[in-house]
Amino acid sequence: MPHATPEAVLILDFGSQVTQLIARRVRESGVYCEIWPFSASAERIRAYRPRAVILSGGPASVTEAASPRAPQVVFELGVPVLGICYGEQTMCAQLGGAVESSDGREFGRALLDVAGGCALFQGVWAPGTRETVWMSHGDRVTKLPEGFRVVATSEGAPFAAIADDARRFYGVQFHPEVVHTPHGTQLLRNFTHAIAGCRGDWTMAGFRTQQIAAVREQVRKGRVICGLSGGVDSAVAAVLIHQAIGDQLTAIFVDHGLLREGEADEVVRTFRDRFNIRLVHRDARRLFLGALDGVTDPEVKRKTIGRLFIEVFEEEAAKLGGADFLAQGTLYPDVIESVSATGGPSATIKSHHNVGGLPERMRMRLVEPLRELFKDEVRALGRELGLPQALVGRHPFPGPGLAIRIPGAVSEEKLALLRRVDAIYLEEIRAAGLYDAIWQAFAVLLPVRTVGVMGDGRSYDMACALRAVTSTDGMTADVYAFDMAFLNRVAGRIVNEVRGVNRVTYDITSKPPGTIEWE
Repeated sequence: MPHATPEAVLILDFGSQVTQLIARRVRESGVYCEIWPFSASAERIRAYRPRAVILSGGPASVTEAASPRAPQVVFELGVPVLGICYGEQTMCAQLGGAVESSDGREFGRALLDVAGGCALFQGVWAPGTRETVWMSHGDRVTKLPEGFRVVATSEGAPFAAIADDARRFYGVQFHPEVVHTPHGTQLLRNFTHAIAGCRGDWTMAGFRTQQIAAVREQVRKGRVICGLSGGVDSAVAAVLIHQAIGDQLTAIFVDHGLLREGEADEVVRTFRDRFNIRLVHRDARRLFLGALDGVTDPEVKRKTIGRLFIEVFEEEAAKLGGADFLAQGTLYPDVIESVSATGGPSATIKSHHNVGGLPERMRMRLVEPLRELFKDEVRALGRELGLPQALVGRHPFPGPGLAIRIPGAVSEEKLALLRRVDAIYLEEIRAAGLYDAIWQAFAVLLPVRTVGVMGDGRSYDMACALRAVTSTDGMTADVYAFDMAFLNRVAGRIVNEVRGVNRVTYDITSKPPGTIEWE
């Protein structure tokens, strides 16, 4: 697929757990970029014609003979190159410098001494200042290639930032893409705008126009079916495709009975009534609950739900006489992870259940209009398309739904309890004006019963846990700090209003860097 703008930046991935954050920061500044594996061929890179190249960090050691290297063509294109952490090390090693293992490893926050000025630091860090950055390295550069000079040092890295202004090659041992490096976003902006000369005019309005045209060109007079899950991704994909081809699209909503309170009805109202999209609503609640009866292993639950979803979806597609294309809400992180895992793109059906692959018997080609976007960009596109904020801003919700928020066996009774608990929790969050400040909030029904005293009698009922986290990117998360008055109010409502629950706990677990999914 051709990139969305002639100003594309190419990021070569060496396996860092935060490579996607580099792309996020670059796109936030209005510059389109893509992440490719470091093994991309010279021919492919030349054909892409990047305005600049960024080499990511990674877990390998340059000192090992079999460690990955950047394609040499990167240094022959005549475009700016920025090496980050491992990217700096391999750039130095490949251009005539030296890298060695170090006893002075740096992991976490470190102090950077700015020794000189360069275009990368312009307007951000002045010579002679000491700045806080985020490091994660065991090796260090010990000799610079010809043409480079040192512009910053740290206790464990004598060449913590380097510059070759003539060739517009720069390297930093720290990670500017993470929020733990103050002003790191501005450093990346200096690279893309001031050094590479990008205008930063990539917008979601322009992407919408481009993708509508691309869908029309791909589908022509063909028929498309799309699976709706009630989530943001499939909703945005369906509305965009409908704007492109109208009634050539049919959406299939498989209601597995594992959604939150009222969400199934909302899906039907939104897509049938508001957007006038042809919608097949299959009520498969009894089928799914029957298959889940007695299943306790969480992975077996996932696979069971995924298998049934495919089977029911295929049944409904067959009733329609089949289709030429299957639309999916595949996002860019899905594409990156499939490339990293297999060495090339995979035709994995999204289906919101993370299951196997697209069965060959379906004999359809894929339409994936969101495959270049991150989650926050999908939300922005949804607003461009006119989707209601209540849907676009909805907290992430896993495909297997409430089934994986009920450890142990799933039953109608447990689902009803959890649905009501979850609804009360979210009602109170919204009433307090906190919903948009929280990345994700949800309730879990714990697999225990607890003894309690309610009124003048004993109770032996279920316990539930509440979780809420904040995040700027959906890749790392911190606990949301509710005040005790809020938690007391929510717990009081749950215990009083939900018969069968007598204990409420609050989960203060955070999500560490590198964990892509959060459930």
